[in-house]
Amino acid sequence: MSLKKAVVVCPGRGSYTKETLGYLNPHYNKLSGVITALDQFRAADGYPTISELDSAKSYKVSTHSKGEHASTLIYACSYLDYLVHVKENYDVQAVLGNSMGWYLALAMSEALNLHDSYKLIQGMGSMMVNGLVGGQVITSVVDESWQPDQEKSMLISALFEEANNLPDVEIYPSIYLGGYLVMGGNKKGLEFMLNALPKEDPYPFQLLNHGAFHTPLLSEISRRAFKELNLNWNLPKVPIIDGQGKVWSPYSSNLEDLRDYTLGHQVTQTYDFTKSIEVALQEYNPDHLILLGPGGSLGGAIGQTLVKNNWQGINSKEQFKQRQERDPFLISLG
Repeated sequence: MSLKKAVVVCPGRGSYTKETLGYLNPHYNKLSGVITALDQFRAADGYPTISELDSAKSYKVSTHSKGEHASTLIYACSYLDYLVHVKENYDVQAVLGNSMGWYLALAMSEALNLHDSYKLIQGMGSMMVNGLVGGQVITSVVDESWQPDQEKSMLISALFEEANNLPDVEIYPSIYLGGYLVMGGNKKGLEFMLNALPKEDPYPFQLLNHGAFHTPLLSEISRRAFKELNLNWNLPKVPIIDGQGKVWSPYSSNLEDLRDYTLGHQVTQTYDFTKSIEVALQEYNPDHLILLGPGGSLGGAIGQTLVKNNWQGINSKEQFKQRQERDPFLISLG
């Protein structure tokens, strides 16, 4: 019996929450070696181990949500999900991710091995350990049925233009996330958008412990990454779709270009998660999209992208919900 075709989606920062504390425990017996290795890497770098963080009695925002802890914690959860539930059970056509999920996609595709994936994920996650550079604000750009809100999109464009003419204000599109827009900026830029955008509970709001990822404000972080991260790159075993919608093939990828994109463009320029999902659908026509854990926070953004593209007749939030109940196209492991 042939395996079903799947495109794997890796989550980004913010996916490990109070509700997912203890996520790794079910996997310990089968793949304890992976956890042991990550624990050893972390201990050698002077950080609490993944085991300690995941088995804590309570979730602490001040600890678990910080980049230097959250990044590798999410990596461990996603990697074990992939190894246990996906790799041998589906015909994986491609891998993609949202924001930090790009680093996870590099790991799943084996473009980087376990140790080098850790070095990248932990290294980038801890670059702002001494203070975040800027921040991120998220807002919705669709209505209640997940149809485009053209009026709001026009308003946001006008606000960006206005902000660009104000002194000491920096604000940029950070992530195109289905029916959401994530904006990254400095303090004045974030305050401008939070005050100017329409209030539609709970939006807009600032993302906790997030820097101004995927904006020019992280140019210095990019320079540090090129200087400090010495990684051994390999051709991916499966195609990877990046934040521009480009497919990195196992047969034709230039490893220097892959490194430059990962440590350069991906850090300082807008990440188009919506485009990566659209390319996955159009290029691979998968039987399923599989969202790795922890959590399932990207489910809405993926559903909104399906609606935008009228994928298999899914043209509204209600139709997406009905399809998920009847014959799920999106499988969320979290």
